[in-house]
Amino acid sequence: HLLEGERFSTQVGPLFLCILPCMRMQRILNEGPTRAKRGKPEVVQNGLLRPVTLSRGDLYKPPTADELNQLKEAESLFHCSLLKMQMEELLKEVSLSERRKQLIDSFVQSVTEQLQTVPQTSDMELSDLSWLSGGVKVPFVLVPKAAKGKFHMAPPISVTIIGSYPLGTCTKPGISVDLAVAIPADVLHPKDALNQRYPRKRAIYLAGLAQHLAASPAIGAMRYSCLHGNRLRPILLLSPPGKDSSSFTLRLHACPPPGFFKPSRFHPQRNNIRTDWYTGLGSSQPATSEPPTPHYNSSVLGDMLPSAHLQFLTAVSSQCAAFAEGVALLKVWLRQRELDQGVGCFSGFLGSMLLAYLLSCHRVSNTMTAYQLLRNSLHFLAFNDLTENGITLAKGPDSTPSLAEFHTAFQVVFVDPSGHLNMCADMTACTYKQVQHEASLSLQFWDDPTVDGFHALLMTPKPMIRTSDHVFQLCELVKLQCCCKKLNLLSELMDHSGNYVLTALPFILSLLQRGLGQRVRLLTHSLTPDPEVSILLDAPKHNTQPPLSFGLLLNPEQAASVLERGPPADSPKAEEFRQLWGSRSELRRFQDGDITEAVVWEGETTCQKRLVPRQLITHLLQLHADIPESCVRYIGGMLDDVIKVGREVCSTGEEESLKVVQSYDDLSRKLWTLEGLPLSITSVQGAHPALRYTQVFPPVPLKLDYSFFDREKLSRSLVPHEVKPCPVYITPIQVICHMEGSGKWPHDRVAIRHIKAAFHISLGELLTQHHHYTCQPSPTHLDVWKDGLVFRIQVAYHREPQVLRESVSPEGLLIVRDNAEAQALEMATMQRPLLTSTLHGLQQLHPCFGAVCRLAKRWLGAQLFSDDITEDTADLLVASLFLQPAPFTPPGSPQVGFLRFLHLLSSFDWRNNPLVVNLNSQLTGEHTHNIKNDFIASRESLPVMFMATPNDKKVSIWTKQAPTVQVRTHTCSTFTSMSHPISYLCSTLYTVVMRPPLDPYDVLIHLSPKQVPLLSQAVDPPHATFSRGILAGRVANTGGALPVIDFNPVTHYLAELRDAFGDLALFFYDPYGGTVIAVLWKPKAFTPLPFKTSQMVARRVEVSGEEAHTVPNVEAILEDFRVMGQGLVKSVEPRTERWVV
Repeated sequence: HLLEGERFSTQVGPLFLCILPCMRMQRILNEGPTRAKRGKPEVVQNGLLRPVTLSRGDLYKPPTADELNQLKEAESLFHCSLLKMQMEELLKEVSLSERRKQLIDSFVQSVTEQLQTVPQTSDMELSDLSWLSGGVKVPFVLVPKAAKGKFHMAPPISVTIIGSYPLGTCTKPGISVDLAVAIPADVLHPKDALNQRYPRKRAIYLAGLAQHLAASPAIGAMRYSCLHGNRLRPILLLSPPGKDSSSFTLRLHACPPPGFFKPSRFHPQRNNIRTDWYTGLGSSQPATSEPPTPHYNSSVLGDMLPSAHLQFLTAVSSQCAAFAEGVALLKVWLRQRELDQGVGCFSGFLGSMLLAYLLSCHRVSNTMTAYQLLRNSLHFLAFNDLTENGITLAKGPDSTPSLAEFHTAFQVVFVDPSGHLNMCADMTACTYKQVQHEASLSLQFWDDPTVDGFHALLMTPKPMIRTSDHVFQLCELVKLQCCCKKLNLLSELMDHSGNYVLTALPFILSLLQRGLGQRVRLLTHSLTPDPEVSILLDAPKHNTQPPLSFGLLLNPEQAASVLERGPPADSPKAEEFRQLWGSRSELRRFQDGDITEAVVWEGETTCQKRLVPRQLITHLLQLHADIPESCVRYIGGMLDDVIKVGREVCSTGEEESLKVVQSYDDLSRKLWTLEGLPLSITSVQGAHPALRYTQVFPPVPLKLDYSFFDREKLSRSLVPHEVKPCPVYITPIQVICHMEGSGKWPHDRVAIRHIKAAFHISLGELLTQHHHYTCQPSPTHLDVWKDGLVFRIQVAYHREPQVLRESVSPEGLLIVRDNAEAQALEMATMQRPLLTSTLHGLQQLHPCFGAVCRLAKRWLGAQLFSDDITEDTADLLVASLFLQPAPFTPPGSPQVGFLRFLHLLSSFDWRNNPLVVNLNSQLTGEHTHNIKNDFIASRESLPVMFMATPNDKKVSIWTKQAPTVQVRTHTCSTFTSMSHPISYLCSTLYTVVMRPPLDPYDVLIHLSPKQVPLLSQAVDPPHATFSRGILAGRVANTGGALPVIDFNPVTHYLAELRDAFGDLALFFYDPYGGTVIAVLWKPKAFTPLPFKTSQMVARRVEVSGEEAHTVPNVEAILEDFRVMGQGLVKSVEPRTERWVV
């Protein structure tokens, strides 16, 4: 950890100083407890990383030959010194232990012995399954039922281990060992390749094996599954008995004997499923006119070649020492992206073959390390498109199919060493494009010195719900039968043996790709998981699998466009455009005079435009695939309702924020042009979340109902009426106005405040005189009523914080000492305006940044955490997701950004790592490295959540005050518990996600909804509404009485509670319309204290013997809650089952 982020120099000398101590530290740790104790190399204490210490002898001992070799390797091969050690530890973690290997070998031997004793049966019809006993079922959907041929059970002619285990590339977790069971030749017939006879015999043979093995006590649970979801290739899963049942799984593959079928029979252009047999209807067409069945053919071929593939990979791996480790790293990379399992996946087998291809064509060297093999593999995937230019491992005769023939039958082509099998036969073009995209992204992040590439790319999972901007699911998969019928996919349905899901999928993807066009950068789909069922259950139907999920990675420039502009009316492509869009296509004349085909989608506001892809997708699926909208569950804007503003037009605040910014810009220009001030204005800066588009509910222009209010006698300003509901809450928008420096400014803090007050008065008079604004000056600020909004202008003098730090000692010496008052002023007048302008710029680059911030802060408020994770802190947390999104791309929708925000809070190691927010990309790799080192050295004195920015590398000013350790622990546990159900978002779940869990709290103070001014912003707003003194209609730009500003009774009540009882309890509240204040007693609140007359507030005396102690007077405290909140508090609910006095 001392070397994290450090790049190697080109000289060996300085390198010794950085990597040699760590190498020796690792050696000491590995030498056993005696040496470790003497060297005191502990690096973790109480969960915190500590700088390691080495003895002088260990530190300055001359390097050994082994250390010199490792130094040279690390310097020349790795991105940073720590990466080498991380890779080594990861490989140790995923490798199989010797004990596990012994267990596997013992179990394989036991199963092999059992298989040799399979009893032989007499011949019977293939359709006769009466001989199966014990309720064992056949793992195959026998449709059509008619099948010719004879079958009998017999012991296998051979049982061999295949796959990754003998190759040494088997990794954790999910250890699977493959066993090839060769079916006797007399059980099969040379013509069994026709009409599913071989796959059916294969499945029945597996059922016979399952029936035989079920009686053995040496075998635990048995289940059926499919190899990568291919229903034509069922497998039998065996688990060892007892406590080791979950340590690994043995997979039995039934295979034909070597050389039984001719590979040429399974050419991708040949047919092996007859139409008349499959449909049950007579057919007069000859066999030569039958459609090809390439996918069926590749399924049979896949059973014929596993031993040959193992021999090939063994020969290649023997020439490269790091082959197994390189494959292991590639498997980890694939697993984190959910690409290694399911139908059409990029499996570990494909990864091994890819590495073998790179070695065989000398793209990589035999002497490369595992890290280099991984990088070169990713580089090949990123820059080679196998959907257009396939690759082959074959070096055999010309009788094998050509790459062009494979491309006509399959979307992705990677041919095995035999030259007959396309190993990517089931992979869709979209899946390979996803692999390409992920590889390109990984290389980009790995070369970025500010990114921890190892953690981001090999340790961070990337589920679809957090990777794709929008996700939708096809729920009723049985509807895809109608899709196949409408698209006339009988030939493809035969090829996939009736699996209408896999048949329709490529055509649905192609349709969506055409319709979405430039709106998306990437279209992905879920890989149907391998089904696992008991051997006593029938094979699952095709519609029993989980919903088919699709992910959209949006192109932010075009995704929200409501116009789909087509070709000119007289263009040959116009008919194709009309055919694609159907009735939605119409001729339109544009301002440039062109008359073209066009489609216009509904959408007025930003949140409606964000869901244009939903309209497009549902229309295309209904029109071309007969999939009704009710079957499409679109997860793109499910959480928008909690931040919606207004009722007439649906909006999530973007338009309202823009109006606030426009009004502020107008006020700023007018302030700049004011004349008659003693000093000129040097800058006008916004310091309010609304001016960076992150206010949860941005201020909206209001037209006041003056009859609702009373008037203050002197200024005639509006004041709340005593008997009416609390008036609407009007938030003041902070504006910082810096005045120029001058010798006229006094050097006394009180005098400076008087000068600032005079400036507030002058500014108010000038704004009233020149622009007729209603203004109300005060010593600390100037309130301006403009466009139905209130702007709070605060005059600032750049040297005032320094003046606050200065004091004179009794001896007349000038003392400069930092203090809370100076820090608060500096944050309000310098740091927060700078943050606002920076985040405003980030919003211009990423249009959904503001919406993600609003969702995150709305959730924090709903969970009662907004006082501990402030608005500025939340905005910076969200900004980090956009500025350093590794391993993702920047969020393209509010929903995915919000999910990543929750994952960040729940998974980030706050105790041992700083969160670096690289605003404006000002921090380099060296800066990041120094921040981490300083953080480790000073961890105990730093805040619980440490966030570093370019202007704040060592202090973390935004989290210095909050949260505390206890609150952070509480919030992180809530984040973790909430992150799982959110992954299954649906239309009715968003309120459940937002509602706070009130069970952990000790007292609940229920408030009167009538006196909660922000009641309409609640997650569950009441049906009954209250008049808050506002009218509908156009808002006047200027004039009118000054409204009631920043008046929220709940906020004042909370402040009084914390001031009075803050030593006994914590108070939590949802500032966005919450009607409950939750109270949590502090752990030591009820500890008896010695009697003191000065400490009798809210306490009572208890006498025990001769000693008197005081304890909290709970009854009096609860009564005080009611009295202090008279008129606001509805009831106080003590939850006595939670605590005891």
